[in-house]
Amino acid sequence: MKDVKILLTGAAGRMGRAVTELAASKENAKIVCGVDVTPMQASFPCYAGINEVPIDCRADVIVDFSHHTAVEGILNFAEKAGIPAVICTTGHTAEELDLIKKCSEKTAVFRSGNMSLGINLLMALTEKAASVLSGFDIEIIEKHHNQKLDAPSGTALMLASAAERGRDGKAELVYDRHTKREKRGKNEIGMHSVRGGTIVGEHDVIFAGHDEVITLSHSAQSREVFAEGALSAAAFMKGKTKGLYTMKEVIDSIIGE
Repeated sequence: MKDVKILLTGAAGRMGRAVTELAASKENAKIVCGVDVTPMQASFPCYAGINEVPIDCRADVIVDFSHHTAVEGILNFAEKAGIPAVICTTGHTAEELDLIKKCSEKTAVFRSGNMSLGINLLMALTEKAASVLSGFDIEIIEKHHNQKLDAPSGTALMLASAAERGRDGKAELVYDRHTKREKRGKNEIGMHSVRGGTIVGEHDVIFAGHDEVITLSHSAQSREVFAEGALSAAAFMKGKTKGLYTMKEVIDSIIGE
């Protein structure tokens, strides 16, 4: 991984702290400043808002683990400062996703609903399985800690999109079945969310067929797996000028090293 200096938004949050701790253990990653509405003590200057950060803060990349509603300000700063943005937050609205896409036409932007290498491999396996197991019903179950705000998770939606691609776009996401009494539709993808305790993140994609069930699973044991992915993405994005990037490009660059 090449040397990279990071402006970290959401620095006081769970993932912000995980990224800070991991970066401190590496010689080629450094947090040069942070942003968070919550005051914090850190080895780097931390500001209450992105607009308070000096444009010449010496950061190579912005890594965002704040809140999806902050994305517009972060993208505006990235464009003004001429540095790439790594957007790791989830729960974006259609308008926010459109902002990300438009900004990528002028600035380098990375976005992923999940920063784990394993999850991104699970997405590829899900797409393949959905294509091969064409007659199987698909259900997705995601589990997270009781402090998570959005449901279903961004990762669950990514897995659903992968399954939908495997079914040539013929899929209907169903989030709630208690309001209707009818048989399961052929093209349904059931989405189920569990919130409890300190679960870091668990995702199951169930393919249920006649007399057999195949389950693809991923379980994150700590937030470090996401922090590692964020630092890899930051190093990959350093020096990029414009375009919308995903974890696929990061994985391909790692494989090519």
